[in-house]
Amino acid sequence: MSATSAPSSASGSVSIVTQTRVLPSRDADFAAWQEGTNAVISAFTGFIEQTVLPANPPTQVDWVIVQRFVDTPSALAWLHSKERATRISQVQPMLVGRDDVHVVPDGASGVLPSPVSAVISTRIKPGQVDAYRAWEQKMAAAQSRAPGFQGYRFEAPIPGVQEDFLALLRFDTEAHLNDWMASPERKALLREAEAFTEEFHARIVHTGFDQWFSPGKGAEPPSTWKQNLLVLLMLYPVVFLFGRFVQVPLLMGIAKIPFPAALFIGNLFSILCLNWLVPWVSRRFAWWLPRTATRETNWKGAAILIVLYAILIAVFTSL
Repeated sequence: MSATSAPSSASGSVSIVTQTRVLPSRDADFAAWQEGTNAVISAFTGFIEQTVLPANPPTQVDWVIVQRFVDTPSALAWLHSKERATRISQVQPMLVGRDDVHVVPDGASGVLPSPVSAVISTRIKPGQVDAYRAWEQKMAAAQSRAPGFQGYRFEAPIPGVQEDFLALLRFDTEAHLNDWMASPERKALLREAEAFTEEFHARIVHTGFDQWFSPGKGAEPPSTWKQNLLVLLMLYPVVFLFGRFVQVPLLMGIAKIPFPAALFIGNLFSILCLNWLVPWVSRRFAWWLPRTATRETNWKGAAILIVLYAILIAVFTSL
């Protein structure tokens, strides 16, 4: 994993966005390795938080790791540290293909997170930067007219830090993003760029649980902590009830299915249920979800959820 983009200024918080593809048989090993990495990075000065988004085939085949720092020097200190190099050397046998690591400013248009984004890195042939920049302006103008377009950010290379140009595109839905990525207009523009492009990579990223929430056209998705609380409200009873009445007595008891396989079936069932349950509960909490909600509203919604959690625990304890 090597950095392929960096922010243009050292002021303000930044995020290191890593996209990596893991061998299907090593997902559990990679998750454990990432937990160890989190313990190491937490000791670094300037580190704020880390978010890990596991792969979700077929729509998202890469793992995405977002590491936030208070400023660019702190982020680069981690990227170039011996501790990180040691961790990377340990994980290489689990990975396949090219890994992309981008350093981007937080809070800017086009920066993750969003309902769905495309991360595009481009390496330009020597002496062709001016031609590429002129072409990029045409591409930016074209994609801004695409239905569902929410934002775009373009980061140039910095000598000694990265080699590629980086573009981050935000769209409101995966369908709109796919329509633009496959559009004749974009394909024609990409053909124009072949003369000065050496290497090109594009990856689609889903972040958080945004696809389960519908804030409305032009509105920001709810805060991550609100999404997490509602997902937990629906996930806990599904996991408990399936485990109590299906996984243990039927799958593991009667069918004699090994625990890892039975657990996988349970997780698959839970995800399918959440596709229906989370949008349903989010509509019931529409008054609480907006980022613009008052502090009183935020506390009221959180208190209601705590009461509901307590009720669920009490009911399940009695079963």
